[in-house]
Amino acid sequence: MRRSKVDTLLPAATRAAATVIGFGGRDADSAERALPAEVPVNFVYGGIPFAVMMATPADIEDFAYGFSLTEGIVRQASEVRGIRLEPADRGLVCSIDLSAERLRDHLARKRALSGRTGCGLCGVEDLASLPGAAAPQGRAPSIAVDAIRKALEALERHQPLNDVTRAVHAAAWSSLDGVLLFVREDVGRHNALDKLIGALLRAGVDPASGFVVVTSRCSFELVEKVAAFGARTLVAISAPTSLALDRARALDITLAAIARRDSMTVFHGVERILTESVSA
Repeated sequence: MRRSKVDTLLPAATRAAATVIGFGGRDADSAERALPAEVPVNFVYGGIPFAVMMATPADIEDFAYGFSLTEGIVRQASEVRGIRLEPADRGLVCSIDLSAERLRDHLARKRALSGRTGCGLCGVEDLASLPGAAAPQGRAPSIAVDAIRKALEALERHQPLNDVTRAVHAAAWSSLDGVLLFVREDVGRHNALDKLIGALLRAGVDPASGFVVVTSRCSFELVEKVAAFGARTLVAISAPTSLALDRARALDITLAAIARRDSMTVFHGVERILTESVSA
């Protein structure tokens, strides 16, 4: 598995003193808990600041690639010519060098974006500006329900930052037979998915070769990001929003959610889930 890379400029987690108070009259205990780091990351293209995203300072290069793709700044990994990370007074500056054509196009459509860990729409000025990915090409793969169960069970064991903080999301890429190949974590669910997509882009992974699993609710932005990468199957731990389901139907992305140890609910594409026991 391609493991998460903790960047050395800033720690991904810190430790803090705390007090554990049990219910039922038990004594309080002093404790120390790990907390996930959250820092502003300033994405700069061609020397011009574009976005400030609150993120966990790990896998920032993957984040830069994935964010650049899902924001429509690049269309493929080769259009990113270089990335430089520099510490700033309050966070990190991530300078991204683009090919001349992509930089020219980006400057023509540049917009301001003030990022948040829990919001993927900050900076959108009107409804016409809502993201809308093109439908992925080709046939969506069929996937055995046992492969999805296998990936979900494996994901529980491959979230090192969450193991110590219990406060971050993960996005994972599984092969069609349920083998986890990439996992990325972040305090922001959108950020975790951007990091994952960036890692897949950099590794040249075929979008038709697997599926995405996220440990969060499924908002429509996550569906759009998966579609922007070109994948056709999204599995979420929690329920989708109504708009997420609308977009999954429009983009014909297999959407399974409320995926737990004992069951999952398939909201779209049930005919591509290889089991007779699953109902839409």
